[in-house]
Amino acid sequence: MATTNRTGQAIILGGSIGGLLAARVLSESYAKVTVFDRDELPAEAVDRKGVPQSGHSHGLLARGRQILEEFFPGLTADLTSQGAVAIDVQRDCLWINDGHRIPRVASGLEVLCVSRRVLEAYVRDRVRALPNVEIRDRCEALGLLADGGAVVGARVLPRGGREERHDADLVVDATGRGNRGPTWLAELGYQPPVEDRVDPRTVYVSRDYRRTPGEADFAAFVSSPSPAAPRGGVAIAAEGDRWMVTLLGVGPDQAPPTDPEGYLAFTARLPAPELHALLSRAEPLGPPKRMRLPTSVRRRYEHLARLPEGFIAVADAICSFNPAYGQGMTVAAAEAVVLRDCLRQGRKELPRRFFASAAKVVDVPWDMAVGADLRYPTVVGPRSRRTRFLNGYVTRLHAAAARHPVVGRRFLSVANLMTPPPGLFAPGIVARVLWSGRRTMPHPVHVEPAARVKELAGR
Repeated sequence: MATTNRTGQAIILGGSIGGLLAARVLSESYAKVTVFDRDELPAEAVDRKGVPQSGHSHGLLARGRQILEEFFPGLTADLTSQGAVAIDVQRDCLWINDGHRIPRVASGLEVLCVSRRVLEAYVRDRVRALPNVEIRDRCEALGLLADGGAVVGARVLPRGGREERHDADLVVDATGRGNRGPTWLAELGYQPPVEDRVDPRTVYVSRDYRRTPGEADFAAFVSSPSPAAPRGGVAIAAEGDRWMVTLLGVGPDQAPPTDPEGYLAFTARLPAPELHALLSRAEPLGPPKRMRLPTSVRRRYEHLARLPEGFIAVADAICSFNPAYGQGMTVAAAEAVVLRDCLRQGRKELPRRFFASAAKVVDVPWDMAVGADLRYPTVVGPRSRRTRFLNGYVTRLHAAAARHPVVGRRFLSVANLMTPPPGLFAPGIVARVLWSGRRTMPHPVHVEPAARVKELAGR
């Protein structure tokens, strides 16, 4: 980590994963970095009110693990010593997409099975140990301070105290899904960003179970829902010798039951029997917990004609994804890399440069998640020709992946944000997809010309 030429002060509003990663990056460029969070931040790894999804299944995608290992050397070894499980995402995970199994072979894609509370506590401790970073909890963000065309600080309210005003050269909105960044900008006379919204109409129900060595030949299980069978299930080995299990249903009548008997019965309706068999003999560690997934929101800061200097937003404050795809923490990590790279080019017009570059990071997972959500007729949103084409192609790709491990690896590499989506349209992948499609489709299939395929995929 660079330790020279650090000048000025930065404030981060929000101390979750996105805010902590921003603090890690800003500690290289600013002499003083202060993180404010409205929760009472626990000293130990426990769930907290400000992270309602914390009790549900989590994992760190390959790209996210790679970035966090760079920011915090030794992270993987430290967390596995605490019981987290590092796995090869194809060899050690049982994947079922649209009823098709991905062959289990080594992929070289390493992901980390770890609970949100343990990962956040570890990252918070590493950030808190930085000499120029201070983390203050029980402080609610109230708004921004401005001078002319620049944000120059923030207003915060300590619990039980009086409003405080803190000067800063940069203020980072990391307040999550419920953030007030657009409102704060409007109070300063700026147009708030346009928002794209898609309601996934999905309900989670999660439950932890005791994990016994040798009871399963996989470290993770993922059975994705599909329009034909809008039910899914996930089981992830985690610290504490636990299985983190999450069942999900898409649509108004597909929510998993919250009673123990109904919860187990729901797993019998999945296209693969392994999860039902596992839960039939595993010991529950608590009651099922229900969560109705919120609307996915993307705020288009990159499209604003006017932006104040000294203000950016990160993580869920820019884009909050459907968490069913496990992308949120990895995208926050990728945005932190963007912020670091922008700062290395200087601070002039930092917000405009950052939002433009962060939008390119968000484009891929947003298109993947929203496109997959729009496969369901109950999900409301615009369905372009490109969306319909990509969804049709991915449906056939899942069938091809069951026959060709290389197709499964490419899909998982894209899903883990290690390979750009055009990798799904490499000649060798397309050939296998089309060949498998001819062998499995009961009716003739229209095949777009190769040039048209590239055009639709790359838009």
